[in-house]
Amino acid sequence: MRTDHSTGGPDCGGGRGGPPDAARGPEAERNASLSLLGERGFLPDRRTAEGLVEISAVAETPSQSGVGVIAPYDFALDRELWRWAPDDVSLYVTRLPFVPVPVTVDQASALSDGEGAARATRDLLAPEPLVVGYACASGSFVHGAQGQRRLRQAILDAGAPAAVTTSGATVEALEAVGARRIAVVTPYVDSVTERLVAFLGEHGADAVSAVGLGLLDHIWKVSYAEVVEAVRSADRPEAEAVYISCTNVLTYDIIAPLERMLGKPVLAANQVTMWAALKAVGRHPVGAGQHLVEATAPRERPAAGGGRGTPSTERRSART
Repeated sequence: MRTDHSTGGPDCGGGRGGPPDAARGPEAERNASLSLLGERGFLPDRRTAEGLVEISAVAETPSQSGVGVIAPYDFALDRELWRWAPDDVSLYVTRLPFVPVPVTVDQASALSDGEGAARATRDLLAPEPLVVGYACASGSFVHGAQGQRRLRQAILDAGAPAAVTTSGATVEALEAVGARRIAVVTPYVDSVTERLVAFLGEHGADAVSAVGLGLLDHIWKVSYAEVVEAVRSADRPEAEAVYISCTNVLTYDIIAPLERMLGKPVLAANQVTMWAALKAVGRHPVGAGQHLVEATAPRERPAAGGGRGTPSTERRSART
């Protein structure tokens, strides 16, 4: 451990400087930082502040909103959910207990257990999320509309201030884009895909076609190319939108290109989950070129004095 406690630093008057950065110990680094920030946390003068980036960040801590996420035990795409989240929204993610069965109706039924969702909800309450989202498509549609409602209520009863499920969000998103006839793409075996089609039918959405990849495990390894090919196979002229099910399927980067290619909305499980969760607390997701995100974005508000206002949608740098 370094024991160099030298506090020497550059002399503003042009005198001799202190040791190079590589030779500084922790104390010297701390003093150098404080010299930029000023005594006792006061902002530095203009001369000292020259060269600093985003100096205003030290003046006020940004507010933070939290979204709780309950995911299946095999969920592998935490990073994808973050891409729809505005910069000042944190995601608190927990997983349901391991179920040692393939991706079948039995697995979906086990994941849909209301008590399991309630326990997961209580695990998420410490950081005080504004909403809790159940991020599993099959677990929220496997027992139909009534099962989805029970699951959502279990989350609310466990203390969540607001709750959404992936399948409930799907119905809400289809209504938002005005689509009643849809093409369905899933990674599931036929028995699970059929449960999804039946669930959508209970809400007045007609699946004009359904393509399942027949996977029993490792769904998160499905490539963009496989998803695109499945969407092409499922699409029909009469379909008003395409829905890609399963929160373990990557879709963020291909939604907008698919919509341009097909000329219709393309919805995906992770997208609708984040959209509905943020909507429930008066926020809006980030997703350039995605029809659902842009069509439901808050309108611009006129600026004082008649000038052009700034959009009330979330603003941030594009993520790669």
